Amino acid sequence: QVQLVESGGGLVQAGGSLRLSCAASGRTFSTYHMGWFRQAPGKEREFVAAINWSGRITSYADSVKGRFTISRDNAKNTVYLQMNSLKREDTAVYYCAADNVWPPSAGKSNYWGRGTQVTVSS
Repeated sequence: QVQLVESGGGLVQAGGSLRLSCAASGRTFSTYHMGWFRQAPGKEREFVAAINWSGRITSYADSVKGRFTISRDNAKNTVYLQMNSLKREDTAVYYCAADNVWPPSAGKSNYWGRGTQVTVSS
């Protein structure tokens, strides 16, 4: 069992930056692939970024490539999402997820946090 808690969301102006964190409980964090997803009002949850268990493999949605960076610190049981050059369309609730299978998926990942709100103003 893994419990995930996101933090770091907030209100930021377009062009600004935020860093999200997802803290995981349990001793098996380093065995899970981790992903960030987001859901805007009236839209389905969508993939943002993922990182494999070792941190050596990453994947990004086209919409965030070059702006967002996912990373993890297995010693701290934490995964991060550095978000730069934020746009209004990045406004959403951001969730982290843990999955035994690569890549993490909005439809099947094993464990989910409750999310953190990111709002980008113009």
